[in-house]
Amino acid sequence: MPWRRRLAAGATAAVLLPAAGCGELEQRRSAATAAALGFERALGTRDGAAACAALAPGTREELERSAGAPCPRVVLEEEVPAAGNQVRATDVEGRQARVVFGSDTLFLSLFSTGWKVVAAGCAPRPDEPYQCAVKGG
Repeated sequence: MPWRRRLAAGATAAVLLPAAGCGELEQRRSAATAAALGFERALGTRDGAAACAALAPGTREELERSAGAPCPRVVLEEEVPAAGNQVRATDVEGRQARVVFGSDTLFLSLFSTGWKVVAAGCAPRPDEPYQCAVKGG
């Protein structure tokens, strides 16, 4: 998928676990969408702890490392556009997903604990990788 290549070129992919028990595509799509909505809802209500809980471990670590401050405070300071709850599309391939809102795109990976956001505040760029405000290192 082109979006996967473009993200991989612009943001470090999360370490994925073996693909055991992935479930049906529609179930994975619904779960990825729910995780993305949860992250957006946490940002919208200014719940930094919940937003950080929705992030992939590497993304959370990179956010804290680069800002030199705890994730719950830093994540609320990032320039992630308010996406609301209007999902335009959810694409799932294996253990990776892209959830597109009207004003934001999130990339997620499936971990043993569920879908986690690996990049947020992402905007497509013609013939280049997505530009993301929050991403793992």
